[in-house]
Amino acid sequence: MMSQAFYTGLSGLKNNSTGIDVVSNNIANISTTGYRGYTAEFSSLFEDAISTGKANAGSVGGGVQVQATSMMKNQGTLALSDKSTDVAIRGNGWFGIRQDGQPVYTRDGSFTFDANNDLVTVDGYHVLGTIGGNISKDDTLKFKINEISLGDIGAQQKLRFPKSLSYPPEATSNVKFIGNIGVGTEPYKIGATVVDTQNNKNQLSVEFVKKADQVLPGSQYSLTATVSSADGSVVHDTKVGEVKFDGAGKFISSDVTTIDNNGTPISINFGKGFDGITAIDLPYTAGSSIADGTVGGELAGYQVNRNAEVIATFTNGEQSSVGKIAVYHFANEQGLDRVNGTRFSTSSNSGAASFYKDASGKNINGAEVLNFQLENSNIELSYGLTELIILQRAYDANSKSITTADQMVQKALNMAAK
Repeated sequence: MMSQAFYTGLSGLKNNSTGIDVVSNNIANISTTGYRGYTAEFSSLFEDAISTGKANAGSVGGGVQVQATSMMKNQGTLALSDKSTDVAIRGNGWFGIRQDGQPVYTRDGSFTFDANNDLVTVDGYHVLGTIGGNISKDDTLKFKINEISLGDIGAQQKLRFPKSLSYPPEATSNVKFIGNIGVGTEPYKIGATVVDTQNNKNQLSVEFVKKADQVLPGSQYSLTATVSSADGSVVHDTKVGEVKFDGAGKFISSDVTTIDNNGTPISINFGKGFDGITAIDLPYTAGSSIADGTVGGELAGYQVNRNAEVIATFTNGEQSSVGKIAVYHFANEQGLDRVNGTRFSTSSNSGAASFYKDASGKNINGAEVLNFQLENSNIELSYGLTELIILQRAYDANSKSITTADQMVQKALNMAAK
């Protein structure tokens, strides 16, 4: 049994040394972004039964072994960053990147746009996600998207975006005028800025002049609507008509409802009832207008929002999502194989990558993605040092047991020699 003490002590030295290696690696990576720590799990070796002649037999263990090194799943603390492309996952989930032709997974969201406006890791590997499909081959935005639906798991691709991107002009199609023209005889003018298909900002102006001959109980006004270039040098269209109000000053009708804006028709809306243009005996008030349409713009840059959407911002102030960073999930994330550092690949223990689904069956990220933040290592220094002390003491104790067993063997040999 004294020889058994040697083997037991040696197993303790070997496996506690492995545990120290695991903890030391955790401590070394305490400042590594997105690092997931590991913990060594020990189990007893086979025990041999010892016959004592009694009903209850005792047993002597054969030492210890490292059963597994398991990933620690707790969330790391979040640190603020100065880039929208620095993102962190709050909750379960992993970012996907394409490394050496294969997808690997990480909690490290230190991403950036490279010289080609591709979303990549700091060492140049592409981030995986869903492309919005709203960019034409000539690098023009086809339509705006507020939120992109996550595609199928096998359809995720590199998030690559054009270096230059244009926002096409949206011609004005409707203008609504609001104001009280009063009951006086002075002309009343209201204007609106309108956009044509050539991306020009034109001016639509309407002028009301009270007619000399009034048909009571209401009131009637002559209307002149004009669309011209911004500097007034070119007149695109002029319409003349009549506007009618009832005795209370409520708008009734107008026979000028549309006007040409350099090839694009605009609907002129004076409201309904008191919601729009009125002719009430009240103090003169300035009018206002509401017009749709947007001037074109060029790409100002890309950024990532809190919903993991890649947003294109344009010089005209417009924005649109053009891609979405995917967040992957696993049946057993502790079964992932470490590729290097903070990157992992799937294994038979982890299961295949998957997406969460909402109540309607659509793929969703299933976790909150935070921009301008990064996840720190999930190892706390106090925990690491405590584990290191425990393992060191266990190592010292096993060393002492070997020394003790050696002394006992020496005494036994000396007694036999006598």
